[in-house]
Amino acid sequence: MNLEARIAHFQEKKEELETQLSDPQIAADVKAFVALQRAYGETEAICKEGALWKEAKQHMESAKALLREEKDEDLRTLAKEEIEQLEQTIETQEEKLRLLLVPKDPEDHRNAVLEIRGGTGGDEAAIFAGDLLRMYERFCENEGFKVVHVDATPGTSGGYKEVIVNIEGNMAYGTLKFESGVHRVQRVPATETQGRIHTSAATVVVLPEADEVDVHIDAKDIRKDTFCSSGAGGQSVNTTYSAVRLTHLPTGLVVSCQDERSQLRNFDKAMQVLRSRLFEKALREKQAELSGKRKSMVSTGDRSAKIRTYNFPQSRLTDHRIHLSVYNLPEIMNGHLMPIIKALQTTEQAEKLQEELHG
Repeated sequence: MNLEARIAHFQEKKEELETQLSDPQIAADVKAFVALQRAYGETEAICKEGALWKEAKQHMESAKALLREEKDEDLRTLAKEEIEQLEQTIETQEEKLRLLLVPKDPEDHRNAVLEIRGGTGGDEAAIFAGDLLRMYERFCENEGFKVVHVDATPGTSGGYKEVIVNIEGNMAYGTLKFESGVHRVQRVPATETQGRIHTSAATVVVLPEADEVDVHIDAKDIRKDTFCSSGAGGQSVNTTYSAVRLTHLPTGLVVSCQDERSQLRNFDKAMQVLRSRLFEKALREKQAELSGKRKSMVSTGDRSAKIRTYNFPQSRLTDHRIHLSVYNLPEIMNGHLMPIIKALQTTEQAEKLQEELHG
């Protein structure tokens, strides 16, 4: 399908969506209405850029006709200049359209569940996990995302053996999904007396937050255990059974939450994380089916892959997937992560564009 035909297709789709959005029954279904609004926004953007492209093409035809028929040299010169400008405009519009026409990940708009676990390196790995959490918290603050703590197991010398937070905001998952994988750190730990550089690691997992509509969990498939909270929570810590541990019997997945004083709120948060893990499990299984067809450089499928190294002595961050090294590590650890994320998103767009062109 050529570009003009695809624009016409999206114009028809836009009209269909407008009709659906005006249907009172659909307007009453909040989830369906929001999904339609999102689809309409994406379609409208394509139609808008498509209209500008078609307008430039029409002006180009007029300018070429003038150049063929006009004898006056001044007018011919103006026509040539206009053609040069229009060629650039058309090229720019075509590039915009190609990017807009790249298939979108339908999960990108969701909230995210961020899990960080200290890996190899003992106490230093837990400290690094804490550093990563602070980096993501500052990044989310810069981007207007809300961070809600769910559960944490502190490290013996600081940081976290494991920490789970929810990140709320439009495109939270789409923004952070490429962070999944093994993050390696090279630095002199605070506990090191000889000044030697140690290498430690932490694992980051980013899940799309799932709704009850996405994943149905049967109550008989859940075992609920309660225990005394050991984290923040004031006077209720170690005195009331407010912390909750859920075990999903069919899969063996276990989720704990002790961040809230209320057992009910901890249960709701734990269920939210469990739904997201089950949802992500289904997505990964689907991705595995497609992996033979598509080998992505920035795929979020393999959690065991070493994706990034943080070298503190050289102030260098290296993302191994796209062979990108930058030398502003203190800024990045302070939450200025967007240039790295943008580079990863651009790589994914280029991959999908190649698939579109050659698929």
